[in-house]
Amino acid sequence: MKCIITIELGTNAVRVFAFDLNGNVIGSMKGHYHTFHTGPDYSEQDPEQIFITMLYVLKNLLNEIIHPKKYAVASICFSASMHSVLAVDKNGVPLGNAITWADNRAKKEAQELKNSPDAKTIYTATGTPIHPMSPLLKIAWIKNNSRERFALTSKFLSIKSYIIQQLTGEYLIDYSLASATGLLNIHTLKWETGALDYAGISAGMLPDLVPVFASAGKLKKAFQNSLNLPADTKIIVGSSDGCLATLGAGIWDEGKATITIEDSGAVRVVGKKVLQDERQRFFNYLLTEDCYVSGGPTNNGGIIFEWFTKQFGDFKNPFDEEQSMEELIAEASKVHAGSEGLLFLPYLLGERAPIWNANARGVYFGLNIKHERRHFIRATIEGILYEIYSIGKILEEHRTINSLSINGSFASIPFCTQIIADIFNKPVNLRADYHSVGVGAFLLSATEMGIYKTLDEAAKTIDLPDKYVPRRESHAVYSSYFSIFERLSTKLAEEFEAIATLQEKDAADSGTNKVLSKIKLT
Repeated sequence: MKCIITIELGTNAVRVFAFDLNGNVIGSMKGHYHTFHTGPDYSEQDPEQIFITMLYVLKNLLNEIIHPKKYAVASICFSASMHSVLAVDKNGVPLGNAITWADNRAKKEAQELKNSPDAKTIYTATGTPIHPMSPLLKIAWIKNNSRERFALTSKFLSIKSYIIQQLTGEYLIDYSLASATGLLNIHTLKWETGALDYAGISAGMLPDLVPVFASAGKLKKAFQNSLNLPADTKIIVGSSDGCLATLGAGIWDEGKATITIEDSGAVRVVGKKVLQDERQRFFNYLLTEDCYVSGGPTNNGGIIFEWFTKQFGDFKNPFDEEQSMEELIAEASKVHAGSEGLLFLPYLLGERAPIWNANARGVYFGLNIKHERRHFIRATIEGILYEIYSIGKILEEHRTINSLSINGSFASIPFCTQIIADIFNKPVNLRADYHSVGVGAFLLSATEMGIYKTLDEAAKTIDLPDKYVPRRESHAVYSSYFSIFERLSTKLAEEFEAIATLQEKDAADSGTNKVLSKIKLT
């Protein structure tokens, strides 16, 4: 018996799934790693911790499920979150931590490029909005602010490219993940000269470009032995988590969109053409050469409710976060739609689509003497989902959306799924298994093996049995409050910038004080 293994390198966790060749899940395991926020705009991860966690989870799945059941691993397919940057030296050794999508320290570089005559040219060529999330801007920040590291850098990698290099020795990146870097011309499938010049690097400082179906070569001998896998086990480069989540949700036709909410979130559609938006509010990423996944991302998805839970949840058992979340949601369900006038702007990590403001901050608005904890809980959830709706709303300026598909652990909570249906006023379909990234990676691998002739055929095998129908009364309430949410998100732009400037000044003063303290002590 053969099986396909998929490895998802997510924002805060690695998820490993094993599928039989009919697409049934044989087993799955998950391992967590930390994100470090050493400053207001910093989000970094230890690449070695991610690699070791991935190996540990994969080995446990193989030893506890796959090998005992006598499955032969036909292929291992990778997916990963987008926009990460890791500088490595000539020996492939990391020069510090990896910078994640949530890192906003390249705000100055982003603003300068946005205001330059090159902005539209680069956006049109690459399909990636100009924002600190973009590896293009992250590399420019390193060039401008960490010159010693920049000088020592041999290559700039994504986390997935680093993991694959560790396993096989090859420096590779698929067209799909590369299309989210701001450095790839999505029309020619070559590194964009204007973007390279802006970043101050050559094409040789980036991994080699390959299709999503490409083999990454053989596992190194040490990993063949450690994982008890044969030398001919195929390692598939795979794609980004966003593109594979869309494939795994079966969203392949006009009139459909998919919503993913894990730590971050996104609303996406699929088409044969790039969505042209004069205001540069959308991304246009490749899955394959003739397939574009278009939409908008939010920084502030399930990670915001996790933050709320850690700060204000009741923990009967230490670290029992899921139980605490369930109790908070049960409490929120006792509050009417609209949280009795309490609104929440969920911008704790700045924001991408649709406002593209890295300085945006979280706000509770409309608070009065009658509000209790339960109102804050529901307002927090509604705020996260209002932000998702704001992305869908601008997408509908370009594409007709009649129905939605939901995936991701936060979006798939029944309470949240119903709110999404109510806010959008559209039916929402849900898979019994909400891990669409893993399903998408399976479909990609199965297509590479010839089980499906095309990804189109593979996508049509997805069954979405569960449907949530919008409630008219709730939609009317949400529509009224959303208009205030939308206005606040833009009206507070000056205040967002002012408080971000103060935070930067405070951080600089704090650093100066620490240096002075050390001088006095010596």
